[in-house]
Amino acid sequence: MYDIREADYPMRPRERLAILGEKYLSDQELLAILLRTGTAKSSAVELSGQILRHFETLENFRRSSIEELTQIPGIGMSKAIEMRAMMELGKRIQTAERERQGQVKGAQQFAMTLIDEMSDFDQEHLVAVYLDGKNKIIKKRTIFVGTVNSASANPREILHFAVKTLAAGILITHNHPSGDPRPSDADVVFTERMENACNNIGITLVDHIIVGHKRYFSFQESGLMF
Repeated sequence: MYDIREADYPMRPRERLAILGEKYLSDQELLAILLRTGTAKSSAVELSGQILRHFETLENFRRSSIEELTQIPGIGMSKAIEMRAMMELGKRIQTAERERQGQVKGAQQFAMTLIDEMSDFDQEHLVAVYLDGKNKIIKKRTIFVGTVNSASANPREILHFAVKTLAAGILITHNHPSGDPRPSDADVVFTERMENACNNIGITLVDHIIVGHKRYFSFQESGLMF
């Protein structure tokens, strides 16, 4: 894997993409196009192979920092910055496709967007999504960054903005940096408090979604909400 050499194909990656289309190119060839140039000892194709072998998986490569990229011979600050920009743009394009809907149609659909947005966070982020009567998104608001517990996750702060925006419903979400989306005891207690507080003022708590690594947990889907 990732050991294509310049001489392995009669055409260079740019020519192959122009004639065959991007779907027919390997990961190594696509990265070589973005690199544009190699080094004195390696072509762009060979350098892209070295990069992908170094990180072993595309997921590791996607999460790589500028500092980690510049440790690879042939990757200077300029190329590292360009690759980070490319990866962030790709992430935003993927997220924008779902965000255009502007509506929460179900836990699975919305959780995919949340995984794109939150799975890389090193700390827990608690986010409230305010919805109208048709579950269209009015506003997303980060409530705090830290560990979800009864002291820091106060329903009053969340509901204050809900009343201000005349929201009919709220969807709460937070991430688990460990990658395991299963709820803790504190998560369960917080969800119960939020549901009771919402019921008291006539606002629907639509769901509480916990985001992990490529996985999610929905309190609504799991039958833990009424």
